[in-house]
Amino acid sequence: MIKKVTLLGSTGSIGIQAIGVIKKLNFKIDSLATNKNIKLLEQQIREFKVHKVSVFDKRFAKILKENTRDLFLEILEGLNGLCEIASCNDSDLVLNSVMGMVGLFPTLSALSSGKDVALANKEALVVGGEIINKIIIKNKSKIIPIDSEHSAIFQCLNNYKNKKEIKKLILTASGGPFFGKSYRDLESVSLKQALNHPNWKMGKKITIDSATMMNKGLEIIEAARLFNIDAENIDVIIHRESIIHSMVEFIDNSVLAQMSIPDMKIPIQYALTYPERVNSDISESLNLTKYQKLTFFEPDYKLFKLINICRNAIKIGGTMPVVINSANEKAVDLFLNKKIKFLEIFEIIEKILENYKFESIHTVQDIIKADKITKENIIFEKLV
Repeated sequence: MIKKVTLLGSTGSIGIQAIGVIKKLNFKIDSLATNKNIKLLEQQIREFKVHKVSVFDKRFAKILKENTRDLFLEILEGLNGLCEIASCNDSDLVLNSVMGMVGLFPTLSALSSGKDVALANKEALVVGGEIINKIIIKNKSKIIPIDSEHSAIFQCLNNYKNKKEIKKLILTASGGPFFGKSYRDLESVSLKQALNHPNWKMGKKITIDSATMMNKGLEIIEAARLFNIDAENIDVIIHRESIIHSMVEFIDNSVLAQMSIPDMKIPIQYALTYPERVNSDISESLNLTKYQKLTFFEPDYKLFKLINICRNAIKIGGTMPVVINSANEKAVDLFLNKKIKFLEIFEIIEKILENYKFESIHTVQDIIKADKITKENIIFEKLV
């Protein structure tokens, strides 16, 4: 089962954990990509004797060239470089953990070249699901999800062909750092508090999405497109312990759940070894006696309204999921840079959606246009 892996986003949280899993599995890393963390990238290049990399930020690509003159190394740059790395013929699998909407483009490149993609980038399916699914059918390639929730559903549905017997998908959510809080409590939330996730260690952007529960809204869109399920048949339930990662309910009211300790290395390994499972010591075994009880709660949809806003966006379709994703990306970035307050993330997204008119998606250019228009909205101009 020795596999050669192209790892996009190798210096991020998922990328670093993926490298640990790849080493345990004794797989080979064929090529790497990062945005601008060339210090860590250089360490990875030297450790795994990689001969081809991509650096998205061209300024840092030039520095890396200077620092690796002693190596036989091809360094690609920008979006074109990222897409070329993703479609490279030498690898068996592309693991995409690039952050943000930019992750769509290498996903399209990999799938178009007939490669399977282990996907840890929500935004690719959120904004480009319609196009991605057409390419998958045409090229007979596939996506193996790495998000813990979608990996759980993928595992529950593995080899399950009769979708008519599926009643609904149930996405679990930790509830983030503000579970049980009121609107008044959230008026004075600090950046440090919002980044303090109770169960998972993740990148800053996804941690804020967890705090606003926007991540669950995006996951509804992702699940609808990944599993070809109507959004109204996808539920969200708060599960504070993060032991059950998601569930599938069938029409006879039986429910399958995938369970493990909250450790991203487990879905990463499954995506890398799929369709097989391998014996591994990458994480602890689940000992339910340590937990004694598992709890479940209905989300506060009134406060965390972005969940249903996303549900409505996927029902409308077209560029609506693009707009909501782009508005969120920009608003979260402003919050991370302390330009706006926590609750303004919600307000900004609502304001932008109020005035946006539906448009169909026919090509990638339609997605790019909707993203650009959203991020250049006058609402953002006044805040920057």
